[in-house]
Amino acid sequence: MPVYEFECTNGHITEELVPMGTKNTQCSQCKKKARKILSTCSFELKGGGWYADGYSSSKSKSTNK
Repeated sequence: MPVYEFECTNGHITEELVPMGTKNTQCSQCKKKARKILSTCSFELKGGGWYADGYSSSKSKSTNK
């Protein structure tokens, strides 16, 4: 089950471990209805990536001379 962020009408933001497709839950602080919100993501790709590193090529990088 994924973790989602929910915001109630009082502005409390909480994280909940709920099944996919859950749109609303109860606020853990004030017990009012809280709706799922879009949270910011901290995932960032850096570097050249697997494609630039040669994984897309069928040629082997190891050359024995």
